[in-house]
Amino acid sequence: MRAWPGLLVLSLVVVAGCGPDVDLSKGLEVQDVSSGWFDAGIQNGQNKLVPSISFRLKNVSSQKLSVLQVNVLFRRVTEKEEWGSGYLPVIGSEGLAPGMTTPPLTVRSQNGYTGADQTRDDMLHNSHFVDAEVELFAKYGSTQWKRIGEYPVTRRLLTK
Repeated sequence: MRAWPGLLVLSLVVVAGCGPDVDLSKGLEVQDVSSGWFDAGIQNGQNKLVPSISFRLKNVSSQKLSVLQVNVLFRRVTEKEEWGSGYLPVIGSEGLAPGMTTPPLTVRSQNGYTGADQTRDDMLHNSHFVDAEVELFAKYGSTQWKRIGEYPVTRRLLTK
């Protein structure tokens, strides 16, 4: 019975040290978004282009976001199914402090378009070319994934 007061105080200290969860759709700002079709080189004798997105994340909340992660889903605009994806561990246990911004983050799909008889530029202008879009999801710590943005993939060639 003597342990109860001590455990109660310890519980209150632990709870007081934990702030409310941050809604990442409001607490993270996606900045400097740039997208396009990355020249993935020649694969199996064919030119390959894959959708790519680069961005920064700014913590606009009042809390540090520890173990920040991003999941990126690529879809063709004519389809609902995922076409490719990428995962990035953005910030570790040191966290992203309020007001701070990540360095540039880049994610490329593993899937894309190939063409043997076309230049990469011709591939982008082919009448059968289907544009893509990107959905960004983020989470920190043990919170659930939260959608933080959706962006079109610009129809331009990227070499870096």
